[in-house]
Formats: sequence, structure tokens, C-alpha cells
Amino acid sequence: MSWGTELWDQFDNLEKHTQWGIDILEKYIKFVKERTEIELSYAKQLRNLAKKYQPKKNSKEEEEYRYTACKAFLSTLNEMNDYAGQHEVISENMTSNITVELARYVQELKQERKSYFHDGRKAQQHIEICWKQLESSKRRFERDCKEADRAQQYFEKMDADINVTKADVEKARQQAQVRHQMAEDSKADYSSILQKFNHEQHEYYHTHIPNIFQKIQEMEERRIVRIGESMKTYAEVDRQVIPIIGKCLDEIVKAAESIDQKNDSQLVIEAYKSGFEPPGDIEFEDYTQPMKRTVSDNSLSNSREGKSELKFGGKSKGKLWPFIKKNKLMSLLTSPHQPPPPPPASASPSAVPNGPQSPKQQKEPLSHRFNEFMTSKPKMHCFRSLKRGGATPEDFSNLPPEQRRKKLQQKVDELNKEIQKEMDQRDAITKMKDVYLKNPQMGDPASLDHKLAEVSQNIEKLRLEAQKFEAWLAEVEGRLPARSEQGRRQSGMFDAQNPATVNSCAQDRESPDGSYTEEQSQEGEVKVLATDFDDEFDEEEPLPAIGTCKALYTFEGQNEGTVSVVEGETLYVIEEDKGDGWTRIRRNEDEEGYVPTSYVEVYLDKNAKDS
Repeated sequence: MSWGTELWDQFDNLEKHTQWGIDILEKYIKFVKERTEIELSYAKQLRNLAKKYQPKKNSKEEEEYRYTACKAFLSTLNEMNDYAGQHEVISENMTSNITVELARYVQELKQERKSYFHDGRKAQQHIEICWKQLESSKRRFERDCKEADRAQQYFEKMDADINVTKADVEKARQQAQVRHQMAEDSKADYSSILQKFNHEQHEYYHTHIPNIFQKIQEMEERRIVRIGESMKTYAEVDRQVIPIIGKCLDEIVKAAESIDQKNDSQLVIEAYKSGFEPPGDIEFEDYTQPMKRTVSDNSLSNSREGKSELKFGGKSKGKLWPFIKKNKLMSLLTSPHQPPPPPPASASPSAVPNGPQSPKQQKEPLSHRFNEFMTSKPKMHCFRSLKRGGATPEDFSNLPPEQRRKKLQQKVDELNKEIQKEMDQRDAITKMKDVYLKNPQMGDPASLDHKLAEVSQNIEKLRLEAQKFEAWLAEVEGRLPARSEQGRRQSGMFDAQNPATVNSCAQDRESPDGSYTEEQSQEGEVKVLATDFDDEFDEEEPLPAIGTCKALYTFEGQNEGTVSVVEGETLYVIEEDKGDGWTRIRRNEDEEGYVPTSYVEVYLDKNAKDS
């Protein structure tokens, strides 16, 4: 069916309909444009997301990506970048193949539609002009007929009147003839114009309008076909990237399947293995003899041959530190490291139950020996400085043996790479010098001597450095004997027999807050992690009171860990005498310490003691 034959009288409606078709096309263009913007925004967000979770270079986070699960996650991030790239391809193809093409087509469509409706209006105007001419000739013919009829009636009236002269009758007859002729001429003109109008009207409704409407119909059908093709292109653009997106997803699945939990578990062992042996069994300590406790070989209070010093560096004993209760550890740190003074000569009878400690002790209490090396509070600050970013020893002696071995191996590998790089540079300079010697016009060979000497010097320095680290590595791996006393001092090892090292902050790393040594000793040795000790020290909570005591004498606490009391003063007991002659008391929340047991009379709370 043709619009020209069926819609010949619907010019205005067709004009509205074709305009609506163009509006639909423009709406679709806008839709595709917004889709491309969404794709670009989505791609940008995906890229930013992948970048956000990428490991930072030269950071601890980058080391975590040794694990297979982290590697799989990194592969996922990389695939997300490719995934985002495909969405950018969608946006680009939709813009070029749909948005740009349709925008150009809409402009052409508007021009074509404008031309067709211009021709239609022109044909309408022509038929309207013809119609007006027809109406004008018709009215003129009608008027002339009426005038001729009136003139004829007047002539007949004059001719019948006997009183009218012959001349008047003749004049009336001539006037009637003129009017009649004019009526005939108007009739002929009207007939001619009518025939012309009928012809123009037939052409208008059967030729001009059908042709114009047919072209408009074809234009509209092309628009419909074009929007359908654009929708197919819209789907095809999306379909083209599906295989690539599928590959991205396949790679993510492949990365997920590559995760090896056993390998990751092994990496955890390699990362945190200390190389120490687990602690041995702790022997029973007999407390039935108040002043002569049996000390086990594995006990922290082990003392052999009456020695008062405490050595550190043993394997099994080093692992005891993390299990010490923090309040007990604080007690060890702050307990006075000398025997208590005897009571005044005028001791009252009430002091007898808490008499002075016997000076003849076979085994010195742990708190004494422990505090001999924990001499002052500044040492504690030195521990914290090591924990919170202080200088790391060059030989990594602050690390457990296994971790130290790994660090040293890594350092040796780095130095070997640098040596190889310098050697390659030296070879290149040597070759260039040979070229200059053979071809002096290319350059002066002497100009390279300085650079060659500098590179050789760098190689020698790096080799010495590498040898130093290889020696440390060999020592850790047991290929070389233990280092000498001087070597231990240089590497920052702590030795309790050398008092000069006690107050050295650089060597405090080997103290109970974080030392690890490889030295094997005959005496009891203790080793503590810096972080464990410092955390326990920082998070120490006040001990609960287990009773009260009354000062029998005035005591001025001038030593580290002691507190002054006045005779007759009542104080809280927070730790009773452990056999070393000292009792730990508290005056208030901020002031607590030790006083000689013989200087106070203790009243323990039975319930607190039992609990």
C-alpha cells in the first residue's frame, strides 16, 4: 500500500509522523551516546580499582606476592585491566559505528524531509491559487449573467412602453446585447479556468502528491531500516568483545586454579622459621625448703658454680621468655639487684617473724642475677629505639638464625649482581679503549683510564663487602667456627661477662628484649624477643593487692626498684617475699617498689593468697 493513494489527504499528519521518526532516531543516538559514556566510566573505575589494589613497589606488600594466592590475585588485577580495555573498545566502536554515523544520517534525513515537504507545500499553494482563480471566474460569470438578465428585462420594459422614444429603446437594446456578450465571455472564461483547475487538481491528487508521499514513505522506511541496522551493530559491538572478555575470565579461573596451599604453607615456614629448637622439659622446683630452691637446668634462674652473671644466646632457653607472665617479668626488671640491708640494731620483737634474710644463700635468686644486666632505665629506651626503627645491625644479628641466613643470602646475591654489573661495565670500557688504541682518530685511550680505575675500585669494594657477608653466612650455616670475642663485639653480640657491653645501646639488641646469638656457652643462656619484651613492658597492668603491711623501721630506698617508707606507715602488699629478702609494696597507683622484708610486718589477705 502506498501513502500517496491511501493518505492523499493526510499531509499534516504525515509531516508530524516523519518528525516523530526523526525524534526517535535522535533519542536512540542519545541512548547509545550515554551507553558509551557508561562504558568509559566503568572502564575507568575498573582500572582505578585494579590500580588501587596493586602492590606498591619496594614495600613489604610486594614481598607478600610470593604466595600463590597473592599471585593469583595479582593476575586477577591484570586481567581486570584487560577487561576494562574491552569496555573501552565497546565505547569506541559504538561511537564510531553508531553515534557518528547516525548523527550524520539524521542531518541528511532532515534535509531530505524538508525538501519533500517543501515540494508538497508548493503543490498545495499551486492548487489553492488555481482554486482561487476558478472561484473568481465563477463569481464574475455569475455577476455578468445577472447583469445581462437585468439589462434584458429593462430593454423589454422600454420596448413595451409607448411613451418611450425609439432612441431610448434602441439604447436599452444595445445595453442588453453588451451585457449578454459579457456574460458569454465570462462563461467561456469560467469554463476554461474550470477545465484547467480540474486538470491541475487531478495532477495534484493523482500525480504530484502521490509522488511526494511515496518519496516520504521511502524515506521513512529507510529510517526504520537504518535504526534496525544500528541496533544490530549495537549488539554486534558487544558480541565482538565477548571472546576476549571470556579469555580474561578464563585467565582469572586459571590463576585461581594455580593457587597451591602447600606451597604457601612452605613459604610461611621459610619466612618465619627461626632455626631454634623447642624448649626442653622444665624440672620440678622444690619450694618446701624456703631458702634453697632446687633450680632446674632449663629454669630461667639456673646458676652454675655460684656465678652471678647471666649469659644469653642459648636455643631452648631463649624460647622461655615469651611465656613469662608480664607482671612476673616486671617484677624481675624492677627488683633490687643486691641483698637487703639488715634491720637496725634496736629491732623490735615484732620484727622477728619477718627476720632479715640469711646472707649465706647457695643460689642467688633470679631477680638479682637478672637485674645485674638490666642495670638502668636508659637501657629500656635503647630497647624501644631498636624496636621502633633503630639502626639494624649490618650482619642482621638481631634476627633468628634462619631469618638471618636468608637476609645474608639475599645480601650476598645483591652484591654479586652489582659486581657482575660493574664487571660488564669494565669489559665495555676495556673494549672501547682497545678500539681507541687501534683507531686514535676515534678518541683518546688515556681518557678512559680514570673511569676504568674507578670501576675496578668499585669492584674491589663490592668483593670485600661480599666476602664479609659470605663469612657471616658461612658462620650461620655452620661452615666456619664461631667468631672470636672481638668479632662478637663488632657484630653487636651481648656478653654478660664483658661489663663494657652492658650500657652500650648499640649492643642492647642482644639483651632480653630482642637478642638472638649463635654463641654456644657452658653456662645457662637466655634469649628474648624484643617485641615480646617491649610489648609486655608497655602493656603492664598494676598487680592486685594481696594484703597490707606496716613499716617497722624507716627505710630510704636509694637503689633502683626500691621505695622509701617511714616507720609506722601502712602500705599495700602486691608481691610477697620470694626468698630474696625483698617484699614488693605499693603506696599509690604511681608509686610502688621493694622494701626489705625485715623492715615491715606483713598481713596477708587469706582469700587473695588462696586465689
